[in-house]
Amino acid sequence: MAQVILFLQQLLNGLSLGSIYALIALGYTMVYGVLRFINFAHGDVYMLGAYAGFAITNVIYRFVPLDQYNAISRHTFVPIFVCTAIVMLGAMIFCAILGMSIERIAYRPLRDRPRLTVLITAIGVSLFLQNMTQFFVGAQPQAFKQLIPVRAIEGLGDLTVLSSQAAIIISTIVLMVFLRLIVMKTKIGLAMRALSVNPTACSLMGVNNGLVISFTFALGSALAAAAGILVAMDSPSITPLMGNLPGIKAFVAAVLGGIGNIPGAVVGGLVIGVLETMVEGYGFPQLRDAIAFGVLIIILLYKPTGLLGRVEREKV
Repeated sequence: MAQVILFLQQLLNGLSLGSIYALIALGYTMVYGVLRFINFAHGDVYMLGAYAGFAITNVIYRFVPLDQYNAISRHTFVPIFVCTAIVMLGAMIFCAILGMSIERIAYRPLRDRPRLTVLITAIGVSLFLQNMTQFFVGAQPQAFKQLIPVRAIEGLGDLTVLSSQAAIIISTIVLMVFLRLIVMKTKIGLAMRALSVNPTACSLMGVNNGLVISFTFALGSALAAAAGILVAMDSPSITPLMGNLPGIKAFVAAVLGGIGNIPGAVVGGLVIGVLETMVEGYGFPQLRDAIAFGVLIIILLYKPTGLLGRVEREKV
């Protein structure tokens, strides 16, 4: 029985962590789907989303004394819920604008250049964002003020489910459904899918490719910002370099699921998250960060298209 509880506990922890990787991986996979290049600055957009939430939270704390709330009750649920929604929405809007700005300034002028040129530019943008953040806010970790009281949910026996974990999983499901509706049920989503197949045909049919690409960057960046807020609520310490490792792991998740495939990014993120927590929970914490890169090597050797990816033939 103890082994079953341990397995379920690590599975829950893995789903919570994997949800974060999935949200970040979606930005990688959507940008690759429309432009066929990897935006390595995406992890830093995730970091800036956390800092945007940090700034908004500090403003809210001046007007709403959230410190006095020790539990989520019927009297305090509404202000806590509203404040959390404001922080997340504000951070998502900020990063959506940031993502469009990065695409417009750094990537659009290089759209007809070799992919290696754009890749090097993406690395440069990543370093620029990291160093500018350190310049303005400092390199020291910042304590993210508590929005949702972190406590164990009662009534689950020996299984420990924190309120922050529940918030992460529920928020991720809501965002995934929202993304699915945008991609599958709207005209801009149809344009995104068409652009990923044939950009030239889209242009000939009157689609504004630049607008669609900007929207894709905005959408992916907004999801990364949501991930940054959820992580900050669960582990309330943010730094200018916090996007490095999660960004790389999310990229691995996107490759694992099939780069360019939206459901694949979600599956890849969950798989990486569960594997990490299982390795740590069963006594090998030193291998936690290595497991993602081991998976990357294996997937590139035996199924380079990813779990849900498809082989694409290119005319020479």
